[in-house]
Amino acid sequence: MTKKLKIDIVSDVVCPWCTIGYKRLEKAIQELGVADQIDIEWQPFELNPNMPAEGQNLNEHITEKYGSTLEQQNQSKKMMTDVGEELGFKFDYFDDMRMVNTFDAHILLEYANDFGKQTELKMTLTKAFFSDRKDVSKRDVLKAALLEVGLNADEALAKLDSDEARLEVRNKQGYWKNMGVNSVPTIVFNRKSAVTGAQPVDTFKQVLSELIAE
Repeated sequence: MTKKLKIDIVSDVVCPWCTIGYKRLEKAIQELGVADQIDIEWQPFELNPNMPAEGQNLNEHITEKYGSTLEQQNQSKKMMTDVGEELGFKFDYFDDMRMVNTFDAHILLEYANDFGKQTELKMTLTKAFFSDRKDVSKRDVLKAALLEVGLNADEALAKLDSDEARLEVRNKQGYWKNMGVNSVPTIVFNRKSAVTGAQPVDTFKQVLSELIAE
């Protein structure tokens, strides 16, 4: 049996470039026909660890965090929407869109990993936030996503009140921060090399081809 290429994707559920990066990586894997040689694991990173429960208006948040004007934000959103469309993903930005806290989502992604459903849940949550105008910090939205991918929602949601499960996510976040990850997506290959940002499909194909050849 050949050893699989381990890919850790450090990302957040509400990070548009993480979605674009993953969709490009996925396309590269499909075009190379190497899906059976790759093992993907999602690692937790909160873009806004101090985001309050009620969230914050997205435009206001981006202005505060990055200092970008509304015009710059609109250009950026249009670009992401266009790129998403090319990759078969719908970004639906709207005026009242809110940035939300994603810690609970990360706990559930850890849970999903035990059942081989992590990527499926990740994309379901990302779609809920970006395409379906849902608040992925709300338990009913999280529950619907769990059920959609065929997980035991009650068992999974119980993890949200588990100190052990919360600590596990905090520790993993700490691990990646200590490894120098401070922006997402960061895509790590066999825990030896990494690329950051939503690289083009061809770049991913080149990296994958070289690593698989080794």
